[in-house]
Amino acid sequence: MDFGRMLTAMVTPFDKHNQIDFNITTQLVEHLIASGTDGLVVAGTTGESPTLSHQEKIDLFKHVIKVVDGRVPIIAGTGSNNTQASIELTKEAEQLGVNGALIVTPYYNKPNQEGLYQHFAAIADQTKLPIMLYNIPSRAVVRLNVETVVALSQIDNIVSVKDSTGDLDSIASILNQVDEDFTVYSGDDSLTLPIQSIGGTGIVSVSSHIIGKEMKEMITLYEQGNVKEAAQLHRQLLPIMRALFMAPSPSPVKSALKYKDIDVGSVRLPLVPLSPFEEQNLFRVLDSVQ
Repeated sequence: MDFGRMLTAMVTPFDKHNQIDFNITTQLVEHLIASGTDGLVVAGTTGESPTLSHQEKIDLFKHVIKVVDGRVPIIAGTGSNNTQASIELTKEAEQLGVNGALIVTPYYNKPNQEGLYQHFAAIADQTKLPIMLYNIPSRAVVRLNVETVVALSQIDNIVSVKDSTGDLDSIASILNQVDEDFTVYSGDDSLTLPIQSIGGTGIVSVSSHIIGKEMKEMITLYEQGNVKEAAQLHRQLLPIMRALFMAPSPSPVKSALKYKDIDVGSVRLPLVPLSPFEEQNLFRVLDSVQ
């Protein structure tokens, strides 16, 4: 399934008491849609899913569904390292009316490839939602091997993978073996164009909070055959993409949004906000590029 070219892994806005700020969430959704996002990933890593309660995720899904009102697809982050809990949250999200589920590889438990396959297969069996696998070994410790992704792609409602391995050879190998309708999204902003060039569909982006229009233009330029112009824009945007990952995400992008007059609040522990020095460096990059 094609969810679009540029999806945004949306931050979760918090108020001064570190509770979800639904008014700012509305403002943020409108900003992202206006910036050209094709879809929203809600309560993923960037949305600080590990520190959101089950009920908070449900409330967030409900609110975003209401605000979006069918304008773009909503992919709910419903995966965890607990297979049964992932099944239950996925089923609840489906009943609410989301358009897909992002399921991360189980972190901390360290399952082998057979365990990973069985985890995703068990979740897929309990929902009709299209599922996007999320392969992020830098955070989860485990990695979906090429063969496991290809095997999972044969399950009818496992339709996509968000790949944050940074391994272009493996991504190319996946693309070479899956059916044409199985989509591969970059999970790294700085690899949007390289992955697109080997057959990837698009990006699940953090940077699109700040440079959404520019990233959408880059993707469109490449699609239209303007490779040189797309590459030039990629190089121009790269310093911002890097700066937005200068500290554990989403601390930098939350600071950047506040700098752009969308105050989404701070992050929840164990994450911490940027230091004043880090903020100065981030804002300098934002000002120098735009």
